[in-house]
Amino acid sequence: MSRSVKVMGIVNVTPDSFSDGGRYLAPEAALAHALRLIAEGADILDIGAESTRPGADPVSAEEEIARAAPLVAAVRAQGDVPISIDTMKPEVARAAVAAGADIWNDVTALGYSPDAPAIAADLGCEVVLMHMQGEPRTMQADPHYDDVVAEVCAFLQARAQVAIDAGVAREKIWLDPGIGFGKRVEHNLALLAHLDKVVALGFPVLLGVSRKRFIAALDPAEGAALDGRLAGSLAAGLAGAAAGAAALRVHDVAQTAQALKVWNAIGEAR
Repeated sequence: MSRSVKVMGIVNVTPDSFSDGGRYLAPEAALAHALRLIAEGADILDIGAESTRPGADPVSAEEEIARAAPLVAAVRAQGDVPISIDTMKPEVARAAVAAGADIWNDVTALGYSPDAPAIAADLGCEVVLMHMQGEPRTMQADPHYDDVVAEVCAFLQARAQVAIDAGVAREKIWLDPGIGFGKRVEHNLALLAHLDKVVALGFPVLLGVSRKRFIAALDPAEGAALDGRLAGSLAAGLAGAAAGAAALRVHDVAQTAQALKVWNAIGEAR
């Protein structure tokens, strides 16, 4: 039976994100891009104001808030599409939720500061807990696992329990295996091949494979350029959907939405 997989469209208001850094830093450009993604079929918007690409430098909470909060408010003023704030900092999450965000998407799984789980509970928003080995500046230096699938599952289960113990409602927790975050090509492939084990933890799974570097490693001729990774992104995303992912976090919303429509139609015809 087919499932309804949501499309989360990426809006980066950063100068240095790996795929579109600088393109939507201006407020007008960012809002136009966000509204375009909604028109293309985005079910959720994920707004980020600090790059988490490998080697990225951190920015202050004040700078993040200045970039993200006005855009969250502007998008909210245009409609009721769910908005996610992609940040590890509790104060940024708080400001974004105050501006209208519904989801806190945290690459550190509420591990950036000791009070993050309690703040997430206080905010009452949905929370995405992602696995990352290391931190953005160094995560790709030398990632190592004995059993990447088991270790990622154990980490995510433990962080979900931390959130629950702090008062976050279980039904508001999402998990993300963190494809490309402190992982080699073989780690990413293992997680995608066994994503059902992450799904089996009992929480909705958000999967981010869009334009990731592992696609270029598998197809260096076409994938070296970011615009040459669309087909690989769709293939990985559909594999994730088949394994039970609840949402795909993507740059190419229209193409992903179309791919999911066809995939759903095939499932409904069975």
